[in-house]
Amino acid sequence: METEPRLDGADTAARSKKRKKDKLSASIEVLHDHPDKSAPLVGYFPSGFDPIGDGAGLPPGVTVCRNKTKPNRLNLVVSPPGSTVDFVGSSFEGESVAVQPCTYALGVLDKETGSLRVVPIASNKILRLEPKVRSNVVEDERSELKGELSAKERMDKVRELTNLYGTKKSITQAKKLQSLQQEDDPNSQNDLDKKIKEVEINKEALESSGAEIARNIPPYNLAATDPKEAYPVEKIILGGEWDHITDILELVKWEKKLSPDDYPEFVRNRVHKLEETKDEFEKNTLGGILSYITHLVKFRDRFSADGIKSAKKHTFPSILFQRFSALFTVPESKLMPAEKINLLISYILVLCLFVDDFKTDPTDIAKDLRMKPVTLRPLFENLGCKLSVQKMTVYAKLPVPLKFPELRRRRRR
Repeated sequence: METEPRLDGADTAARSKKRKKDKLSASIEVLHDHPDKSAPLVGYFPSGFDPIGDGAGLPPGVTVCRNKTKPNRLNLVVSPPGSTVDFVGSSFEGESVAVQPCTYALGVLDKETGSLRVVPIASNKILRLEPKVRSNVVEDERSELKGELSAKERMDKVRELTNLYGTKKSITQAKKLQSLQQEDDPNSQNDLDKKIKEVEINKEALESSGAEIARNIPPYNLAATDPKEAYPVEKIILGGEWDHITDILELVKWEKKLSPDDYPEFVRNRVHKLEETKDEFEKNTLGGILSYITHLVKFRDRFSADGIKSAKKHTFPSILFQRFSALFTVPESKLMPAEKINLLISYILVLCLFVDDFKTDPTDIAKDLRMKPVTLRPLFENLGCKLSVQKMTVYAKLPVPLKFPELRRRRRR
């Protein structure tokens, strides 16, 4: 019988040494973020783009654009070779502005020098790279058409490119924005004009309803038997806007405090109600209303001499900014008319009534609006509220059914 050869002691020792992993001693250096140096960026492509395999063997161009006045704001631009589409990720909008429960760092090990460098990822953000068409493409198309595009044609082209190259999220947002800005069909408008001419006008009924038409307040329901139905919240905050007002809910979820620079005093004083509310639907509704009040107050600050500095630091969701501009501003004017200011404040006061169960102390919201509480009293009364004094504090309460004060009209002489 053949027997297997035995290993002597020298061979056994050599093999055991090979099995042992080589140990490496290295010096560790942790580099902190510095404003003069750009930390590493991490980006990902939700559209499925492969930066290595889609460029015909050529690496894509990478550019980092940083805001000079606000160093924390930067854009990461990835440009595939031979393509008119750039992939852009922003550190100040989208997913990167959400609450970051943890931070990220990148480690680089150099075996030759025996050093391990740990550097933070820029702003502790991971950027979502979304496809966007370069602006020079639009300029080339304009030169081919030999004329400037109208605003409607430009929007149509952007919408078409979004549907072709955009992500599901950007396509959904574009559809919501289109539904808010949708214009009537010219043919149906002509039919409507013909029908209006055929309608007989009842002057007596028109004069009797003149007071309701002139009232400058949010949508209301005179037949409401519950204060929640008097000013329907679904007509104040539209369905497509709720997805963009979840920031306060996220901060509360991660037990983060609301900054006085970012949130009004009224909102900070009521955020504890979110923790006390057990019903998830009511909690989401309350959190959305508090966030909506914040955006309305900051939009008012944009047109206020002493509040414009606070508004510059605030980021508005595009869908809200578009609607606020349509509701409260006048085209081609940098100033907000008095009637538009009163309408905006009325929207804020109605939402404040929702938060305080339709009985509110206007002291803190008056401070946020840079007004005196006394000046808010006629606006509350115009909404149908009754004022009462309890323990030296004036409260505004909304009774139902709504009863508005009579509008005073100047007599003609």
